Amino acid sequence: MRLVTEEALRARLDRGELVEGPEYATPTYIESLTRTLIVSADTELISAPAYLRAARDAPSINSYISAVGIIQDELGHAHIAYRMLRDLGVDTDALIYRRDSTQFKHPYAFDVPLQTWTELVVANAFYDRAGFVLLGDIFRHTTYGPWKRALAKVDREENFHLRHGEKWMHTLAASPDGKAELQRAVDWMFLLTVEWFGLPDDLKRHKEQIGYGLKGYTNDQLRQQWLSTAVPLCQKLELDVPARFDADSGKWVITCPFPARFDAVNRRWRLEEGAITWDEVLARWRQRGPANRELVSELQRGYQQLQPIDA
Repeated sequence: MRLVTEEALRARLDRGELVEGPEYATPTYIESLTRTLIVSADTELISAPAYLRAARDAPSINSYISAVGIIQDELGHAHIAYRMLRDLGVDTDALIYRRDSTQFKHPYAFDVPLQTWTELVVANAFYDRAGFVLLGDIFRHTTYGPWKRALAKVDREENFHLRHGEKWMHTLAASPDGKAELQRAVDWMFLLTVEWFGLPDDLKRHKEQIGYGLKGYTNDQLRQQWLSTAVPLCQKLELDVPARFDADSGKWVITCPFPARFDAVNRRWRLEEGAITWDEVLARWRQRGPANRELVSELQRGYQQLQPIDA
């Protein structure tokens, strides 16, 4: 593979030209792109078993079919990202089927099991909204041409997923029991999605994504975009969330201790203990959550069963 110089790459980007393949990029650009693609691919892939688990609680066959359609979309999105990784020289079979579950790079939220239909539709409204914000940013701003074109389809489908969640949240909120169940799901899922966007900008380690134009906005800016639509949705449904708009700063702010300790087994934030450091959050992310091994095993099981048994 022929790699260009950093100067040639910068000149290309300054002219507003897209990078159309690894032969037009530097090793540092490819490394940053690869890291970004792995996170995206792993997130889309792990959502399939996570959503399927909760879809079994669907209230009707039509609801179940809608959920399976969303799962099918997510697998297609994962395929796009893994295929691009393969084009970059990554052994995607090893990445998907032979990697330890703790080494997957999806957000921690997916390692906390979804158990009910209500939690699934909140995941659509919250998690898929996060995906829509993140991938929409890449779709509009990325300098990597093949990914930009592929995301035109993904952007529309992620929008459908979050609208599916919104529609069902409105339906459930219409009854006292449904609203109470929604509130219980929001209580633990809201802050997990706030975490979804990663470390605050002043602590972020890899800044090449912005430098190379792989995405347009920072973690904190994307988090603000998510809050700007997720919080009004909850307010409209009269669901309590620990966030509000601060007119003085012009930003959405979290109104509870954050970051905070999370009891993953009981799915409860230990807010009474006060805020913790992001280093402590990173330790939790690295340890992974209670459903991590189960969900990855579901993805890897068929491949492993088909491997020849040594004599």
